[in-house]
Amino acid sequence: MLINGRRIAADEPPYIIAELSANHNGNIDTAFRLIEQAAANGADAVKIQTYTADTITLNSDREDFCIHGGLWDGRTLYDLYQEAHTPWEWHPALFAKARECNITLFSSPFDSSAVDLLEDLNAPAYKIASFEAVDIPLIRYVASTGKPMIISTGMADEEEIAEAVDAALSAGCKDLALLHCVSGYPAPAEDYNLRTISDMASRFGQLTGLSDHTLNNATAVASVALGACIIEKHFTLDRQGGGPDDSFSLEPADLNQLCRDVKAAWAALGTVNYGTKSSESANVKFRRSLYFVRDMKAGDIIDASCVRSVRPGFGLAPKYLDKIIGQAVLVDVMAASPVTSDSVVLTTD
Repeated sequence: MLINGRRIAADEPPYIIAELSANHNGNIDTAFRLIEQAAANGADAVKIQTYTADTITLNSDREDFCIHGGLWDGRTLYDLYQEAHTPWEWHPALFAKARECNITLFSSPFDSSAVDLLEDLNAPAYKIASFEAVDIPLIRYVASTGKPMIISTGMADEEEIAEAVDAALSAGCKDLALLHCVSGYPAPAEDYNLRTISDMASRFGQLTGLSDHTLNNATAVASVALGACIIEKHFTLDRQGGGPDDSFSLEPADLNQLCRDVKAAWAALGTVNYGTKSSESANVKFRRSLYFVRDMKAGDIIDASCVRSVRPGFGLAPKYLDKIIGQAVLVDVMAASPVTSDSVVLTTD
């Protein structure tokens, strides 16, 4: 997958997405600062959400549209999304700000009119949110743009994920990634079942990653070992900012730590390698080896009191101890000198 010139693959460092969501809190200057801070703290991309309350739900206070429990208890969907949405008239300025900061910006569209707006702005990629992963017509419409797509899979079962993948690929998507996700805000780490990431990659044959709603970075960093190529976290300037999503989002220092730790974890995976590593080469000489512990004359017979396995490692390996016991010393040797093939003959079985 290629987004705005950045290759995303298992053999590349994970692609880090800072999700702004509602964390602009209705202020475009805050949105600008979020983009600046995302770029400054190492994210590869910033993601916004493109909807209005009217494109995502209905203006109703009937029971179906009321939230009970959780972070947004007591609110209607319309009221929540009216507060949380990113005004469409901001979009051109947000894309321009991202270009100024040299960071990629793309969005999650929630209906076809949002896709049309984003196409006019030449969005480089699209993200389908977990709640829209069952909206097959929307997935097909996004896929028809031919842009790279990322689909979050929170709440989706295997069949629903397969349907979303088939819809995207059959409608023209050539670059697709799936994000394992738990759609809780926040979500407990124990719900994540990160082993799903590697299974998802093999089961659906697509790049996989993690959309992480836990309160710290441990789950995201661990996901790298399971093959996560993309990591998305909500991002805010201040967890105490009072906005709908602030409380479960990363602050700038947290994002910086995430970017560093994820890239370090990816680098640590490396390849299968049982040999001496470059960082170890200077210490090889300090491994254990066989040394004489007393002066000996040529012809003296070596017994167990004559040699020991000690550090450093300039003598024969300790595995040869049994082979030199009972052998004659070939030359005069001093105590604290290494046992070498010049000073003793090894027996052969």
